[in-house]
Amino acid sequence: MEYIINTLENLLAQTAFHNLSIGNLAMVGVACFFMYLAIAKQYEPLLLLPISFGMLLVNIYPPIMEEGGLLYFFFKLDEWTILPSLIFLGVGALTDFGPLIANPRSFLLGAAAQFGVFGAYILAMVMGFNTAAAAAIAIIGGADGPTSIYLAMKLGQNELMGPIAVAAYSYMALVPIIQPPIMRALTTKEERRIKMKQMRAVTRKEKILFPIVVTIVVCSLLPSTTPLIGMLMLGNLFRESGVVRQLTETASNALMYIVVIFLGTSVGATTSADAFLRWDTIKIVLLGLLAFSIATAAGVMFGKLMCKLSGGKINPLIGAAGVSAVPMAARVAQKVGAEEDPTNFLLMHAMGPNVAGVIGTAVAAGVFMAIFGV
Repeated sequence: MEYIINTLENLLAQTAFHNLSIGNLAMVGVACFFMYLAIAKQYEPLLLLPISFGMLLVNIYPPIMEEGGLLYFFFKLDEWTILPSLIFLGVGALTDFGPLIANPRSFLLGAAAQFGVFGAYILAMVMGFNTAAAAAIAIIGGADGPTSIYLAMKLGQNELMGPIAVAAYSYMALVPIIQPPIMRALTTKEERRIKMKQMRAVTRKEKILFPIVVTIVVCSLLPSTTPLIGMLMLGNLFRESGVVRQLTETASNALMYIVVIFLGTSVGATTSADAFLRWDTIKIVLLGLLAFSIATAAGVMFGKLMCKLSGGKINPLIGAAGVSAVPMAARVAQKVGAEEDPTNFLLMHAMGPNVAGVIGTAVAAGVFMAIFGV
């Protein structure tokens, strides 16, 4: 009988229930909530589902993220900045840069959205974060998860990577909820109804030259952005060259989805209760929301300025797409515009600032790395 009791006690001691803390249980609840958003609400499920499941795993079985654990090895690929760069390769292969080439003024809207990044940088320092941590937190304003991870790693902010990445990906998923109220508050009905004329056709030669020229210019000015910008433009060159269909399909499908699984689960696994349930995490989440809101507002306000200067030819809503959540932010601009006029098609016009935002956020990260000598 004593043998049976000892055996049962040993078995109980080995279960997760025996070792779970209140914090772990709270994080399991958060993970389940994120899974609900991904499955029931379909908020960016490709990212939110693996992130939430990684969160669930690490809070049930913490050793999975310790040295030798499965997700530890996934995380090393984040730490070496391999996965964020491969995500950019896939994004480049998936994205048509034509709208940006057809309307180069879109670069200004993508740049305007970076005000959220630099505004949050100042606020983060005011709230007590050191300069490197403030820079890593501020990049959340670009709504670009891979760049957030990349910069946090490059600036040595590994301990903040979990909250930063989760905040960045969460706000990417919540773009359809966060952006519309800001867009409506800053524009009039008349402005939201503005129809933009059809963009000019972009030649194949322009589409091929664009990634090459951008790589030369941006990577020469900010060499530290080469892994991100280089992979983004390589993926796009695969797409536009028309001679490597197999590489384009692999980068935009199979490879992209494999990387998302590794990246999502490893990011989620950085959110153990001990690392995540801290006051600094709350501040990071709030700063990220503020940065993203400022970025959206700055894009819309600059869109209003361009609208006025163009004599009412530019719909200010496309400025909100200056954040780099591709193509979600562009779809939101289309949706808000269509609410006022169902015949108004802004999607392709919004894709220009959206693509510019991807480049702009990578450039902002490069500026921070240059400031800190990385």
